[in-house]
Amino acid sequence: MLSREAILDHLPRLRRYARALTGDRFAADDLVQDTLERALSRWTLLRPGSNPQVWLLTLMHNVFINHRRADARRLERGTGDGELPEIGVRADQDDGLALRDLGAALYRLSEEHRAVLLLVAVEEMSYQQVAKILDVPLGTVMSRLTRARQRLGRLLAGEEDTLVKLEVVK
Repeated sequence: MLSREAILDHLPRLRRYARALTGDRFAADDLVQDTLERALSRWTLLRPGSNPQVWLLTLMHNVFINHRRADARRLERGTGDGELPEIGVRADQDDGLALRDLGAALYRLSEEHRAVLLLVAVEEMSYQQVAKILDVPLGTVMSRLTRARQRLGRLLAGEEDTLVKLEVVK
Protein backbone atom coordinates (compact mmCIF):
# COMPACT_ATOMS: atom_id res chain seq x y z
CA MET A 1 0.00 0.00 0.00
CA LEU A 2 1.18 3.49 -0.81
CA SER A 3 1.45 5.18 2.57
CA ARG A 4 1.33 8.86 3.40
CA GLU A 5 5.02 8.73 4.40
CA ALA A 6 5.99 7.09 1.12
CA ILE A 7 4.23 9.81 -0.81
CA LEU A 8 5.81 12.54 1.29
CA ASP A 9 9.25 11.09 0.57
CA HIS A 10 8.63 11.55 -3.17
CA LEU A 11 7.10 15.05 -3.06
CA PRO A 12 10.35 17.02 -3.66
CA ARG A 13 11.15 14.98 -6.76
CA LEU A 14 7.54 15.24 -8.01
CA ARG A 15 7.56 19.01 -7.50
CA ARG A 16 10.91 19.42 -9.29
CA TYR A 17 9.80 17.36 -12.25
CA ALA A 18 6.42 19.09 -12.43
CA ARG A 19 8.06 22.51 -12.35
CA ALA A 20 10.46 21.47 -15.07
CA LEU A 21 7.65 20.11 -17.24
CA THR A 22 5.32 23.07 -16.84
CA GLY A 23 7.68 25.99 -16.32
CA ASP A 24 5.17 27.55 -13.94
CA ARG A 25 4.96 27.22 -10.16
CA PHE A 26 1.18 27.23 -10.02
CA ALA A 27 0.72 24.81 -12.90
CA ALA A 28 3.34 22.55 -11.29
CA ASP A 29 1.43 22.56 -8.00
CA ASP A 30 -1.73 21.62 -9.88
CA LEU A 31 0.11 18.84 -11.71
CA VAL A 32 1.49 17.43 -8.44
CA GLN A 33 -1.97 17.55 -6.89
CA ASP A 34 -3.56 15.82 -9.88
CA THR A 35 -0.81 13.19 -9.84
CA LEU A 36 -1.23 12.50 -6.14
CA GLU A 37 -5.00 12.30 -6.53
CA ARG A 38 -4.59 9.75 -9.31
CA ALA A 39 -1.98 7.82 -7.30
CA LEU A 40 -4.18 7.61 -4.23
CA SER A 41 -7.20 6.52 -6.25
CA ARG A 42 -5.16 3.84 -8.05
CA TRP A 43 -2.71 2.69 -5.39
CA THR A 44 -3.97 -0.87 -5.80
CA LEU A 45 -2.44 -0.89 -9.30
CA LEU A 46 1.05 -0.52 -7.82
CA ARG A 47 2.55 -3.98 -8.12
CA PRO A 48 4.39 -5.44 -5.14
CA GLY A 49 8.13 -5.01 -5.57
CA SER A 50 7.81 -2.23 -8.13
CA ASN A 51 9.44 1.15 -7.64
CA PRO A 52 6.89 3.70 -6.34
CA GLN A 53 9.07 6.58 -7.53
CA VAL A 54 8.98 5.35 -11.13
CA TRP A 55 5.24 4.67 -10.82
CA LEU A 56 4.54 8.20 -9.49
CA LEU A 57 6.69 9.86 -12.18
CA THR A 58 4.97 7.76 -14.84
CA LEU A 59 1.59 8.89 -13.52
CA MET A 60 2.79 12.51 -13.53
CA HIS A 61 4.06 12.27 -17.08
CA ASN A 62 0.75 10.78 -18.25
CA VAL A 63 -1.28 13.44 -16.40
CA PHE A 64 0.89 16.15 -17.97
CA ILE A 65 0.41 14.73 -21.48
CA ASN A 66 -3.35 14.48 -20.89
CA HIS A 67 -3.45 18.12 -19.78
CA ARG A 68 -1.45 19.20 -22.85
CA ARG A 69 -3.81 17.36 -25.16
CA ALA A 70 -6.84 18.90 -23.44
CA ASP A 71 -5.28 22.37 -23.74
CA ALA A 72 -4.64 21.77 -27.44
CA ARG A 73 -8.25 20.71 -27.98
CA ARG A 74 -9.48 23.82 -26.16
CA LEU A 75 -7.30 26.01 -28.35
CA GLU A 76 -8.60 24.29 -31.48
CA ARG A 77 -12.16 24.98 -30.35
CA GLY A 78 -11.27 28.52 -29.39
CA THR A 79 -12.18 28.10 -25.73
CA GLY A 80 -8.77 29.06 -24.28
CA ASP A 81 -8.65 31.64 -21.52
CA GLY A 82 -6.69 34.05 -23.74
CA GLU A 83 -4.03 34.70 -21.14
CA LEU A 84 -0.43 34.98 -22.20
CA PRO A 85 2.18 32.93 -20.37
CA GLU A 86 3.92 34.56 -17.46
CA ILE A 87 7.28 36.08 -18.39
CA GLY A 88 10.12 35.68 -15.91
CA VAL A 89 11.83 38.70 -14.40
CA ARG A 90 15.37 39.25 -15.60
CA ALA A 91 17.94 38.54 -12.90
CA ASP A 92 20.72 40.97 -12.02
CA GLN A 93 23.41 38.39 -11.19
CA ASP A 94 25.36 36.32 -13.70
CA ASP A 95 24.10 33.10 -12.15
CA GLY A 96 20.54 34.28 -12.53
CA LEU A 97 21.16 35.13 -16.17
CA ALA A 98 22.73 31.76 -16.84
CA LEU A 99 19.78 30.00 -15.21
CA ARG A 100 17.36 32.08 -17.23
CA ASP A 101 19.19 31.19 -20.43
CA LEU A 102 19.21 27.53 -19.47
CA GLY A 103 15.48 27.62 -18.68
CA ALA A 104 14.72 29.33 -21.97
CA ALA A 105 16.85 26.83 -23.87
CA LEU A 106 15.18 23.90 -22.08
CA TYR A 107 11.75 25.10 -23.17
CA ARG A 108 12.91 25.37 -26.77
CA LEU A 109 13.49 21.61 -26.71
CA SER A 110 10.63 19.36 -27.69
CA GLU A 111 8.60 17.88 -24.84
CA GLU A 112 10.05 14.43 -25.56
CA HIS A 113 13.65 15.64 -25.44
CA ARG A 114 13.09 17.85 -22.39
CA ALA A 115 11.43 15.04 -20.42
CA VAL A 116 14.29 12.60 -21.09
CA LEU A 117 16.96 15.19 -20.31
CA LEU A 118 15.33 16.25 -17.05
CA LEU A 119 14.71 12.72 -15.83
CA VAL A 120 18.29 11.61 -16.55
CA ALA A 121 20.23 14.78 -15.68
CA VAL A 122 18.19 16.36 -12.90
CA GLU A 123 16.44 13.38 -11.35
CA GLU A 124 19.46 11.09 -11.91
CA MET A 125 17.31 8.23 -13.13
CA SER A 126 18.64 5.30 -15.11
CA TYR A 127 17.85 4.96 -18.79
CA GLN A 128 15.75 1.89 -18.00
CA GLN A 129 13.66 3.82 -15.47
CA VAL A 130 13.17 6.68 -17.93
CA ALA A 131 12.14 4.23 -20.65
CA LYS A 132 9.55 2.76 -18.31
CA ILE A 133 8.23 6.17 -17.19
CA LEU A 134 7.86 7.47 -20.74
CA ASP A 135 6.79 4.09 -22.14
CA VAL A 136 9.39 4.11 -24.93
CA PRO A 137 12.18 1.69 -25.87
CA LEU A 138 15.60 2.07 -24.24
CA GLY A 139 17.20 3.03 -27.56
CA THR A 140 14.69 5.85 -27.94
CA VAL A 141 15.69 7.21 -24.54
CA MET A 142 19.36 7.17 -25.51
CA SER A 143 18.83 8.83 -28.88
CA ARG A 144 16.50 11.49 -27.45
CA LEU A 145 19.01 12.21 -24.70
CA THR A 146 21.84 12.60 -27.21
CA ARG A 147 19.79 14.89 -29.42
CA ALA A 148 18.55 16.90 -26.43
CA ARG A 149 22.09 17.44 -25.15
CA GLN A 150 23.35 18.43 -28.58
CA ARG A 151 20.54 20.89 -29.21
CA LEU A 152 20.76 22.33 -25.70
CA GLY A 153 24.50 22.88 -26.22
CA ARG A 154 23.85 24.67 -29.51
CA LEU A 155 21.13 26.83 -27.97
CA LEU A 156 23.31 27.79 -24.99
CA ALA A 157 26.18 28.63 -27.34
CA GLY A 158 23.88 31.02 -29.18
CA GLU A 159 24.00 29.06 -32.40
CA GLU A 160 20.89 29.17 -34.49
CA ASP A 161 19.21 25.91 -35.30
CA THR A 162 20.27 25.19 -38.83
CA LEU A 163 18.82 22.57 -41.04
CA VAL A 164 21.28 20.20 -42.63
CA LYS A 165 21.19 20.67 -46.36
CA LEU A 166 21.24 17.42 -48.26
CA GLU A 167 23.03 17.20 -51.56
CA VAL A 168 21.41 15.53 -54.51
CA VAL A 169 23.59 12.62 -55.63
CA LYS A 170 23.22 11.36 -59.20
